[in-house]
Amino acid sequence: MSDKSIQEEIYHEGDPLELPENAFRELAKDESYRPIMHPAHDYPEVTPYSVTMGLVLAVIFSAAAAYLGLKVGQVFEAAIPIAIIAVGMSRALKKENPLGQNVIIQSIGACSGVIVAGAIFTLPALYILQAKYPDITVNFLEIFCSSLLGGILGILFFIPFRKYFVKDMHGKYPFPEATATTQVLASGIGKASAQNDGQAKTLVIASLIGGIYDYLLETFGWWAVSLDTMVTNFGQTLAAKTKLVLSCNTQAAVLGLGYIIGLKYAFFIFAGSIFVWWVIIPLLGTYGAPEIASLTPDAIFSDYARLIGIGGIAMAGIIGIVKSWGIIREAVGLATRELKGNKMDGKTIRWQTDISMKHVVFFIAIALAAVLLFFWFGVIHTFWQAFIAWIVVTLIAFLFTTVAANAIAIVGSNPVSGMTLMTLIIASAIFVGIGLSGTSGIVASMVIGGVVCTALSMAGGFVTDLKIGYWLGSTPRKQESWKFLGTLVSAATVGGVILLLNQVYGFTGENALVAPQANAMAKVIEPLMMGGDTPWILYMVGAILALILNWLGVPALAFCLGMFIPLALNTPLLVGGAIAWYVGSRSKDKAINDARRDRGTLISSGLIAGGALFGVFAALTRFIGFEYNNPMDAISVQWAGLAVYALLIIYLIWESMRIKR
Repeated sequence: MSDKSIQEEIYHEGDPLELPENAFRELAKDESYRPIMHPAHDYPEVTPYSVTMGLVLAVIFSAAAAYLGLKVGQVFEAAIPIAIIAVGMSRALKKENPLGQNVIIQSIGACSGVIVAGAIFTLPALYILQAKYPDITVNFLEIFCSSLLGGILGILFFIPFRKYFVKDMHGKYPFPEATATTQVLASGIGKASAQNDGQAKTLVIASLIGGIYDYLLETFGWWAVSLDTMVTNFGQTLAAKTKLVLSCNTQAAVLGLGYIIGLKYAFFIFAGSIFVWWVIIPLLGTYGAPEIASLTPDAIFSDYARLIGIGGIAMAGIIGIVKSWGIIREAVGLATRELKGNKMDGKTIRWQTDISMKHVVFFIAIALAAVLLFFWFGVIHTFWQAFIAWIVVTLIAFLFTTVAANAIAIVGSNPVSGMTLMTLIIASAIFVGIGLSGTSGIVASMVIGGVVCTALSMAGGFVTDLKIGYWLGSTPRKQESWKFLGTLVSAATVGGVILLLNQVYGFTGENALVAPQANAMAKVIEPLMMGGDTPWILYMVGAILALILNWLGVPALAFCLGMFIPLALNTPLLVGGAIAWYVGSRSKDKAINDARRDRGTLISSGLIAGGALFGVFAALTRFIGFEYNNPMDAISVQWAGLAVYALLIIYLIWESMRIKR
């Protein structure tokens, strides 16, 4: 059924005040989705207020995310806190029809998180290696251009795939972060019905519970952040002899994330994690070389087992590219037809209008030319070496765009650091082959890695923005157009913040910034460029495993993501997924099961939103120097964690099951 016929047959006057019943499930044959904002009507979206607010929040959250990511070691998701602020501001200012404007604010502001991730995962590695190799230089222009050009490529490369991921795959992917953000934005609709008021109240209460829970957990540590068998004598003995451990993060936000992901994908992710922690690590720790056997399970995971997951993610990405080849070919064919002047069939309504493919292709050509010039004059200074680097970046950034979007759609987490590591390995091997090695090769590889990392980070983040817009009824073309401005502002902010933080704190030495991802990148790139061993066998094992999983019909990307992400963060995903299954299967009445599952989704969205927002407050509390020394011993903290986590699980189940009819 075409967009035009949908418009004629099912749309009517009056906008709903809540998300439709079929927002988060697959559509039946001939069933259509109707968003909150009527596709046939125009709404205020891009206004001086929405653009200004979006840019201000992009600057603030870029600086905050860059600092906290490098200082604390974690990059918080900016989309949800920005959505909460947008809703709060629109209510305080009594804005009429604020929904479309809030979507633009969120879309522009969310550039901060994805640009920050792309920059701080890679470019600080240059400062880290500079301590050992003083001739390595870093400047603002390298950081700024790497972030800006990578972000622009990520936007442009994803636009042709928007329709497939956002519309055609409706209900097939959980989109956990987009779901939570959408629920927050939908709660901010003006004069809501009593039912919508009830939903907004439920969301606010869940957000406060999740936020206060996570804030107290991170700030005071009255209960364990992670339940771990290693704190008991039996667990320590078991880990020493077999390297076998089990851990579970107790944060409210992660539990809510697992609920939205659902049992199916959560199980595959957890299975990958268990395969690493209960099979690979015990094998390496028991029968491996003495230098491996002497390590803790966490060290074996970081230095060896996790690398198998990186190889698996890379191969799963290649498999995804092969499976998505029809989609890629269709996107390229669409661009070709438009360039030839062929008109598309039917009339595309506002809700499904993208930037013209002619313009997309034109802007891609300009962006790629700028990347080539940047590599040639700003990084490598030899044309043919810069040209080869340009080919590597273009191919990887374009082909892995679908992989990044797929990962975000499934688990809400982009394995961009793993894909960037593989990019560095591939690029470095090529550079060494063409004579580009040593410190100049390090600089070239890290700057190029920054472009790819930012492009993939942007592609993954952008699918979230566009899915939010699809659920609520925004105009994709407006989201796509103004994303560039947010990228420019965020890239400039991040560049300045990284230079400032290096001068104030530094990345090496005592009290230096943590920068765990950048340290991992430095560890990988140094032996490649300066001579040393590279764990090719571990990468190959992961790649072969992904091929076998695909052959058996197991989602390879989800499984390998579980291998890459720590066990403590994967276990609560399974707990949340199991709760979603339980809540949605207790009644013989399908309508009641659906209503309970949807209510659980709303509550879980609140847990994620509150956890994300109060997580920023907790990090700021640590930043100002507040330290609390918990007098409780480790065992007591673990038992307290088990009790409080159980209460949180009971709350989620009980509150979701309150619907009786």
